[in-house]
Amino acid sequence: MRKRVAPRLSSAMRGHRRIVCVTAASAALLVPLLIDRSEDSGGPNDQRLQDDYTAAAKEFHVPRSVLMGVSYLQSRWDSHQGAPSVIGGYGPMHLVDSAGPPAATPPHHVTPHPKVQKPSPSPAQKAAEEARRSADLRRAADLVGLPVERLRTDDAANVRGGAALLAAAQQKLGKPLSNDPADWWDAVSRFPGSSDAGSAATYANDVFDIIRKGANRVTDAGQHVVLAASPQVRPKAGAAGASRSKNVECPAELSCSWLSAPYVRIDDEAYGNHDLADRPKDQKIEYIVIHDTEAPLASMLLTVQDPTEASWHYSIRSSDGSVTQHVKTKDAAWHSGSQFVNGRSIGIEHEGFLRQPDAWYTEQMYRSSARLVKYLTKKYDIPLDRQHIFGHDNVPAPTEDTIPDMHDDPGPFWDWRHYFDLLGAPLKATAGPDSDAVMILPEYAKHKPVFTGCVESGEKCAPHGSSAVRLHTEPSEDSGLIQDPGRKPDGDDTTVDVNDLGSRVSAGQQFAVAGRQGDWTAIWFQGHKAWFKNPKDQPTAVGERARTITPKQGRHEIPVFGRALPEESAYPDGMDEQQEAPLPYTIQEGQRYVTQSVVHGTYVDRSSFGDAPAPVVKGQEEYYEIQLDHRLAYVRASDVDVKEPPAAAGAPKPAKPKSRN
Repeated sequence: MRKRVAPRLSSAMRGHRRIVCVTAASAALLVPLLIDRSEDSGGPNDQRLQDDYTAAAKEFHVPRSVLMGVSYLQSRWDSHQGAPSVIGGYGPMHLVDSAGPPAATPPHHVTPHPKVQKPSPSPAQKAAEEARRSADLRRAADLVGLPVERLRTDDAANVRGGAALLAAAQQKLGKPLSNDPADWWDAVSRFPGSSDAGSAATYANDVFDIIRKGANRVTDAGQHVVLAASPQVRPKAGAAGASRSKNVECPAELSCSWLSAPYVRIDDEAYGNHDLADRPKDQKIEYIVIHDTEAPLASMLLTVQDPTEASWHYSIRSSDGSVTQHVKTKDAAWHSGSQFVNGRSIGIEHEGFLRQPDAWYTEQMYRSSARLVKYLTKKYDIPLDRQHIFGHDNVPAPTEDTIPDMHDDPGPFWDWRHYFDLLGAPLKATAGPDSDAVMILPEYAKHKPVFTGCVESGEKCAPHGSSAVRLHTEPSEDSGLIQDPGRKPDGDDTTVDVNDLGSRVSAGQQFAVAGRQGDWTAIWFQGHKAWFKNPKDQPTAVGERARTITPKQGRHEIPVFGRALPEESAYPDGMDEQQEAPLPYTIQEGQRYVTQSVVHGTYVDRSSFGDAPAPVVKGQEEYYEIQLDHRLAYVRASDVDVKEPPAAAGAPKPAKPKSRN
């Protein structure tokens, strides 16, 4: 069972645990888990899927760009090894079986919640019912005259089914089967079966944006697919937008609703489930934390309304990317496991299980999330990099004893590279291959490290694209994995389990180079050299021009912290000073770590319930935020020297880290 540790915000809330919950009925809707059923048969020709789109478009008189644009938004042209999504969608066209996804045993880490009653109908069933009106697999099977099972498992049949549905929708609208993509906007808007006009318009505009810009990628089945750009094609003007609650803070083109998290007194010593604040006036919002729910959304919406549980600012539904806000962004939600991070961040939950990425991490959810984050980063001036937009698995533990309880979502299958592409801030090299720093950046679809534990402990997961790169003690795959003494204080070995973060780094994270040997690169990690395979023909990292910190000359080692606290003199009379608690790692002389921000120490005493925000204690001492390992950390500015990256011809120096309070 996975637990979400509530932040240490008050004496009453210390030790609190949020238990992930799921109903028996909801568990029955879970899709088959990610297990290894692969066989090495040499693989298909990598142009076959491209030919399937061409043939289906010709057969059903649908513009190929429209068919491919719809398919890209449905699945990014992936087949997901035949696994259905949360609403029972299959194949490159994500055709939804109106019978719903097959029943499955709930994951071993999920515990039923006694408050959740059998839903009637469930959100997944409602979504499936909506989808049946358009992207219905069974109707598509009838149109192409093939068995339903063929459309589930055969990509060519699935694409033909999608083309037939588009043609049928166009004819039902009384429109010709035109060669002009612009004539197909209304048919495209109906394809996902959304009952919300704003969501349907956003979907169609996204498809036409893909057609306009083009796309080029290798799918999860190794198919190289190219959609040439058609810059003359434009979205339909003024089509998006929807009415919404006045409480919602959301971009206009997203479907957003409001479901409030409670701020109430529980008893004389406790309250829940978030804190009043006045951000950014009293404290800068500088982080956005990406979570996954580890439960169906119906269960999580009950959790966020429970004052004894944790909270977060937004939830995003897997099936269609619909957004629900729960806490105003000016207030601090209890979502990260760190009061320091909570006070400076916005938390976004994504419906999903990290062990089942093909079922839950849908393209529409990625796109809705990216739209929301772009809106928030612009509103609050948050940098678009991986030291400010990060996962729950990257949140620094505030103290040594909290390290084992820190979380591992959204996990190694979250596609950070694609996510930053959608944010309009693509992760890319800024220096050559012999640079002093690197950005971790494997090619997601091709990079498939071994994981276990997707179903049962020790059982091998099916090969799957991943953002994670594994670290070794020596430049050899036969060497041991890096061990994390904080995560496993009893000395247990790091494993390749999908939830074990001890020897992993992730796409977009930046590290100083500690050495190179053949196909291997070493980085400084938790005070040691950590090696990862980085072959030239399939690199897992790229060169970066990055600012780094190193211990001041004469300092043999310096401490690192999971939070930046004010100095003693900053606390007002009557308030107890918070004691510094270094983490069980040190940075030694000569080692370097990438930094992108300077922060001042802050603390908020949130030990009692009130009608107004608690004052923020602000210190003057500066800290550098660094990429210590898979998580962030902080070092005192007075302990380190800053090393600027070497100048590159015609390239500006990285901006000086902002002091962010």
